Amino acid sequence: MRIAVAGATGNIGSRTVAALERDGHEVVRISRSLGIDLATGAGLDDALTGVDAVVDALSAPPMGRDETVAYFGNATRNLLAAEERAGVRHHVLLSILGVDRVEGNAHYAGKREQEGLVAAGRVPWSIVRAAQFHDFAEMVAGWGEQDGVVTIAPLLVQPIAPADVAAVLAEVATGEPLRDRLDLAGPDPQDLVDMARRTYTARGRSAKFVPTWSGLFGPEMAGEVMLPGEGARLAPTSFDDWLAEQH
Repeated sequence: MRIAVAGATGNIGSRTVAALERDGHEVVRISRSLGIDLATGAGLDDALTGVDAVVDALSAPPMGRDETVAYFGNATRNLLAAEERAGVRHHVLLSILGVDRVEGNAHYAGKREQEGLVAAGRVPWSIVRAAQFHDFAEMVAGWGEQDGVVTIAPLLVQPIAPADVAAVLAEVATGEPLRDRLDLAGPDPQDLVDMARRTYTARGRSAKFVPTWSGLFGPEMAGEVMLPGEGARLAPTSFDDWLAEQH
């Protein structure tokens, strides 16, 4: 198949490209750095010529809620319109597990905008809602670290390896459109504070960890809100597997 990947130079996009190419598919890379701009639509029509399916793994820079919704919405409208013109038969969107259960997060609002546009569009679609990645706890801890003290929300998550996400995106893109949302997570639930503490230890770093809901993530994300529900697909690579490879 000829498959386009939007966000092809990013963390998940680049891995999805590699997974598709390993399986013998022809991949079209869509990225602003490669001269194809989703914000303006420039280069999209040429890029999607003869394309069977599109995987959207686009990410966004940190912005406010309205700016994030506008960014994702504009890019998605341009991409879907170009797909219609090109006769693309399958649009696969990478979204976030629990995205419909969290109101206060700007990035989640942007992903909900994408999901709504994709589901209401004319191009047959699949949405893959992936859990947080294994390095998420370390990233969040970095945001909240000051003078050796890390403030971090005690989220319960079921983290997944980026390579596992890419493998499922590639699999879904080469199949029939689901016209549905697929929840995707790792094998085991984890506490974000414990994940961060263990990652710091593996890196040879030390800090004092203070669980709090007063930061970026609020109590609306507490409990099992971020965990997969029944029918979710569980990927094989555990947090322990990933942690064992960190130095």
